[in-house]
Amino acid sequence: MRLPTPLYWANEGIAFLLELVALVCLAWWGWRGVEHMPLRMVLAVAAPVAAAVVWGLFASPKATYTLPRAGVLAVKALVFGAAATALWAVERPAWALVFGIAVVVNTGLAALAPR
Repeated sequence: MRLPTPLYWANEGIAFLLELVALVCLAWWGWRGVEHMPLRMVLAVAAPVAAAVVWGLFASPKATYTLPRAGVLAVKALVFGAAATALWAVERPAWALVFGIAVVVNTGLAALAPR
């Protein structure tokens, strides 16, 4: 199955936005996760940086290490799952559900109709 070109590029754009949202969610969780200010700042920076490094190494289009499709999907599930869990942890369960559904639809389209 091939997506029409405009739909393919729209899906790719949405994928990038979802990746950015995942980083923001992890930073938000890091900021809200603890009361101690120095640890709060460390978590707010370290959580999204760790996710970005893992993504860049294994899941990005120009990843350092090439994984089979199942491996890339596992890395995406890890990062996006952490972001959805972070939303749940900051007491936004509806946002977590909407984010999770958007990720599943977007990743499903990308996996079923690659270019």
